[in-house]
Amino acid sequence: MSLGVLNNIAAVYAENYLNTTQNSLQTTLQQLSSGSRINSGSDDAAGLSLADGLLANSAALTQSTLNAQQGVGFLQVADGALSQVNSLLTRAVTLATEASNGTLSTTQDAAANQEYQSIVAEIGNIGASTTFNAQTVFGTAGAGLTIYTGDSTTAGASTDTLKIAALSSVSIGDVGGTISSTATTAGDVYQTATAADPAGTYSGALVFQEGATGTAVTVTLGNSETLAEIANSINQANISGVSASVVSDGTTGSSADGKVYLDVAEVGANLVTFTGAGADNQVVLGTTTAPFATSLPVFSAPAAAAVGGITYTEGSGVNLSTTSLSTSAQATTALSSISTAITDVAAQRGYIGSQVNTLNAAANVETTQNTNIVSAENAVTATDYGVASSNLSKYEILGQAGISALAQANSVQQEVLKLLQ
Repeated sequence: MSLGVLNNIAAVYAENYLNTTQNSLQTTLQQLSSGSRINSGSDDAAGLSLADGLLANSAALTQSTLNAQQGVGFLQVADGALSQVNSLLTRAVTLATEASNGTLSTTQDAAANQEYQSIVAEIGNIGASTTFNAQTVFGTAGAGLTIYTGDSTTAGASTDTLKIAALSSVSIGDVGGTISSTATTAGDVYQTATAADPAGTYSGALVFQEGATGTAVTVTLGNSETLAEIANSINQANISGVSASVVSDGTTGSSADGKVYLDVAEVGANLVTFTGAGADNQVVLGTTTAPFATSLPVFSAPAAAAVGGITYTEGSGVNLSTTSLSTSAQATTALSSISTAITDVAAQRGYIGSQVNTLNAAANVETTQNTNIVSAENAVTATDYGVASSNLSKYEILGQAGISALAQANSVQQEVLKLLQ
């Protein structure tokens, strides 16, 4: 090794390693002081993206739990009101039973009827005046009150549409209602407009282009590919965010014809249509530049994403507005209607109770899911103090050694002066 003073290579090496050590030491101190392993995108870009997504999920799940609890509060208000209605109807049963007895005078029948009509009117008043957060509770039929729960994604979302039948003197209780459930459907799924024979074959090429600056990806089909083989060819092309599958046309029994649809799904709404060569955000079906020997069926525009959930269709209640206790015969008729109303109110409270249980279950699921997501996010971002403390000692020692090495490298060149003496 020759001696020279033009460049102190040893010092340059020592300085570079010392800078690296100081940067690592600074990162370690930042992790120790913040409690987070990831404090910037440069620390772990992939981890930061995952953590941010998990945090968004957690925020949505936390609010979803509150949403469910608010729905439970709404239902409990309705149940409390119906409990009072049941008490009023029980008193009406007593009055109707008393008025059905022929020993009462006309004046006494009139007195019983007056109290009875007051009870019927009060039931209507309860239905009109019961509110939750300034919203009428009874009579939420039609659109209903939607309780939304989810993790900020369409696939993880669900709704519970609460419909409390109107409560008035002409409709008391709710019997015969039905609960139905619908699944969440993803958007951006293109499907052939008509079902095709699964044995039918096609040829040509599919050209996919994602975004205005996206690179076109061509999927060249063989001389004769079935829809299933076309789906397989698309999937093997590994186009970002695009997948294909073959689904049944849904016919069963004697009407089953075995025909299928070709579905092309995307993630991120990059593909908007299947027409127009080379246009932005499009996939071209070879109708212009690469025609098919046998044209593929026309694709329909994708259906909008829809959040599934539970919905309720109201039944019917009892009309007490036309009943009277003025005579024993009328009282006997009214007694039958009142008994039916009590049964219908019980049925309505049963629906309300089932929805309370449903929302409580949803809240429990959201809470459990949120706990696990927070745990996962913590595993990604939290500082491991055992590792960080070890790194702190290591980098402090390396820093001291680096400074010493840099000093030694600078002193080495001083030896050149001895040659000049």
